[in-house]
Amino acid sequence: MGKTVVVNYFALFREQSGLSRENCATDCSTLAELYEELSRKHGFSLRLKELRVAKNDEFCAWESSFNSGDEIVFIPPVAGG
Repeated sequence: MGKTVVVNYFALFREQSGLSRENCATDCSTLAELYEELSRKHGFSLRLKELRVAKNDEFCAWESSFNSGDEIVFIPPVAGG
């Protein structure tokens, strides 16, 4: 595998993966590819267009690349009122 990143899971992602944090070894080159890979692994029910993604505490585009050691968070829709 090419890179190892840390993925933090919150809300629905924590429920569906059963994890709050995971070290992921991957050959993916974009955040979208990483999400798709983890979605297949954990059975995530949300699609990319429903989410935001952050890398190292900054929102970024799904087409963004990432490096070993980066910290990734997938952010589901937030309900509120």
